[in-house]
Amino acid sequence: MNTRYLAQNTSLILATCILSSCASMDALVSAPGVSLRNVQLTDFDFSGQTFLLSFDITNPNSFPLPINKVSYGVELDGQRFASGNVECAVVIAAQGDGEIVISVELDLLRTAPQLLYIVRDGATRDISYELKGQLGVDIPFAKPLTFKRTGEIRLSAR
Repeated sequence: MNTRYLAQNTSLILATCILSSCASMDALVSAPGVSLRNVQLTDFDFSGQTFLLSFDITNPNSFPLPINKVSYGVELDGQRFASGNVECAVVIAAQGDGEIVISVELDLLRTAPQLLYIVRDGATRDISYELKGQLGVDIPFAKPLTFKRTGEIRLSAR
């Protein structure tokens, strides 16, 4: 009977420790800074347009940050431009900077004619953007890290 009681209590203590370490893991991993560095038009025709979105990432943590997924939403000049989920394998050095580049294919002529004007004007003037999403990290028990950023950017063509 004592061994059964001891086994149950040990299991309960172990489960409590695991759950408390999960809760404290979120507090140990600080969210990185994410900004939109560049939106580059790489291909343009009437069937679609291809853009490269470049994100700068700053890791404030004292350990490397292994990123395995990016969920993002980008608005340009108040209009929804692109959103999606991308699997990746990027490690941002401890207290360092890195970059993630995502290729996005759009059909601006069908989906959002107003974005065509923004893309055209964005080559000659800075336009406002809002970037938000989550970074999935390959750290046991860590939840995705949320980011949100606003700023201005000039679009470029290759």
